[in-house]
Amino acid sequence: MQESKVVLVTGCAKGGIGYEYCKAFSEQNCHVIASDIPQRMNDMLDFDSDQIEAIELDVSSDESVATAVNNVISKYGHIDVLLNNAGIGSTGPLAELSLDAIKKAWEINTLGQLRMVQQVVPHMAARRIGSIVNVGSVVGRVPTPWAGSYCSSKAAVHAMTETLRVELRPFNINVVLVLPGSVRSNFGNSSMEKLGNHDWKLYKEFKDAIAERARASQGSKATDATIFARHVVQKVLSPKPPKHIVFGHMTGLFAALSLSPLWVRDLFFRTRFNLNKKV
Repeated sequence: MQESKVVLVTGCAKGGIGYEYCKAFSEQNCHVIASDIPQRMNDMLDFDSDQIEAIELDVSSDESVATAVNNVISKYGHIDVLLNNAGIGSTGPLAELSLDAIKKAWEINTLGQLRMVQQVVPHMAARRIGSIVNVGSVVGRVPTPWAGSYCSSKAAVHAMTETLRVELRPFNINVVLVLPGSVRSNFGNSSMEKLGNHDWKLYKEFKDAIAERARASQGSKATDATIFARHVVQKVLSPKPPKHIVFGHMTGLFAALSLSPLWVRDLFFRTRFNLNKKV
């Protein structure tokens, strides 16, 4: 009987896509290590599977990442799949959003993924097998107004992932980039909470448009997170995982925008996010 794959997933609190990834991997007879920050451990207590165990892991902390990875290796001897899912939203005009907020988005969304990779890859390289799955976004390819810090953090993930795919090939490590479209989760609510009742100065007349961007991915047509997660997991566990997994509502729109002249893209976003007016 084939041994179950050991899968480590970051950002797994209930209500998020990471939670659904864990369930989808367990359905495929994988042993899943579901991780999140200490404050969210209570949101991972009701996984209905003995194939899933929860551990504390803060991707923004070198010590936390090293401890978590070493504990998994000590217990199971290896990690077959790392899915870098942990991330936060970051909404606001770049000319006014605080650098601390931007740094936090980059620390978690970008460096958090690389921090995990640097801890896990030596173990995979020693066995000459493994898969790294980094979660990017369609807005990493086509950035939108009011979310420049988030979009740029994901664009950096794309660049790192494309590089890693080639650099890790000699060690027989697969590297996959996931580009979700609009997927239903608690992401929009979390983004709105972070935005709060921010007192914009230069952009006070655009307050409603900025808030609309924070919840834009959670419309009524957003792809169900369970369906999305099962699709990704099936692709990741296939004998030859694809380099890119693009799935979810609005991926077609963003593909078209990526091929459009810049004036068309600018006009679309100016109209969509109320940037046609002069102040």
